Amino acid sequence: NFDGGDCDDFNKKGYGIDCKPYNTTTLGDGVCDVWLQGNTPECNFDGGDCDDFNKKGYGIDCKPYNTTTLGDGVCDVWLQGNTPECNF
Repeated sequence: NFDGGDCDDFNKKGYGIDCKPYNTTTLGDGVCDVWLQGNTPECNFDGGDCDDFNKKGYGIDCKPYNTTTLGDGVCDVWLQGNTPECNF
């Protein structure tokens, strides 16, 4: 009985004990939340939300605050996208 039953739905979705996002409700919500620690194999890449992000060549170590700003023609250094992991 994981966390007194609080994790039953989480576990039924196939996430295991090694999936440790900051907020479990953001997994599979349609937004790639890389900075919430959900873009990992254990979390099914944020419940599938980060599949397109990862297909673009950004890895799990690329953690900008907003994934939609990558490659938009604007250098967003304050959004943490100016890193080798995010292809600068």
